[in-house]
Amino acid sequence: MLRWLLHPLNTANRKIESWVLRRVKRQPGPVAVSRRRLYILPTRQGIVFAVMLLAMLLGAMNYSNSMAFALTFLLGGLGLVCMHHTHGNLVNLEVAAGRAQPVFAGETALFDVHLHNPSKRPRFALAGSFERGVALPGYADAPALDTGRLQLPVKAQRRGWVRAPRFAVSTEFPLGLFHAWTWLELDMQTIAYPKPEGTHLPPPPADGDGSTASTARAGDEEFAGVREYAHGDPPSAVHWKAAARTGELVVKQFSAAQRDDLTFDFDALTGLALEARLSQLCLWVLDAHTSGANYGLRLPGQTLPTQSGEAHRDACLQALALYQPQNDSAHD
Repeated sequence: MLRWLLHPLNTANRKIESWVLRRVKRQPGPVAVSRRRLYILPTRQGIVFAVMLLAMLLGAMNYSNSMAFALTFLLGGLGLVCMHHTHGNLVNLEVAAGRAQPVFAGETALFDVHLHNPSKRPRFALAGSFERGVALPGYADAPALDTGRLQLPVKAQRRGWVRAPRFAVSTEFPLGLFHAWTWLELDMQTIAYPKPEGTHLPPPPADGDGSTASTARAGDEEFAGVREYAHGDPPSAVHWKAAARTGELVVKQFSAAQRDDLTFDFDALTGLALEARLSQLCLWVLDAHTSGANYGLRLPGQTLPTQSGEAHRDACLQALALYQPQNDSAHD
């Protein structure tokens, strides 16, 4: 019965929403939620509340009961005040785009949306949702003259740029009898790197024979001899057995195998599809960065020189994420 009663309202709501969405334009923000772009309709609880008030009014008229009239008008006034507060909880709110961290393909990007409250009255229970009524988890409060935050989770289906879709900021505060909302599309995007997959073994060198050189450096892999003790050497480095035999303090030295600079070459990965190559290169870049090695990246039409550090890692991952094959032979 309730579904039959709500069918005309749901149909009208879908038509209104379709008309509204055609008018929403992508913009950088911040966007002030003015009265002209704010919409409000009763919720299901609000419709049930209105039907209850109508039944109470008919009963009061039938029995000419002044107390029933008083209670009906009191609850009706409460509903009107609730509508006013629901509308006021969202109007004049300023919505601005926040930052989103890069992710890997298959992960969920979280876009921050800042809700600035310019008034001296706090705003409560602000929610977000996508089209077709897909509600987002959690609520945000915007204290007086302060800013709250919502997060928009967007699944990164593939590598490349990930854009934040159209979304709604809504509220049903204080009693849930009315639903007020506004549609927005802020110019927010982040990047999705290729999914790191493949083998963790070192890649075949692009140039040279790929030999490794053993250099004397601080390490703990192989014993390389002793030297005289110098002021400031830690006691743990002293060769105490040799000192007991000779009576002189000496310090142990170790050597570690240090790999030559690495070059990750797209064309060296023959026999793999395009996305498999990029995933393997992505894994090698992450491994090389973790180990502190110097590495470079070679893609068709683009070469990143041998470096290290977070900025270089991000540059390599972005190049992999945005790579587009020049011809079909690039990924045969």
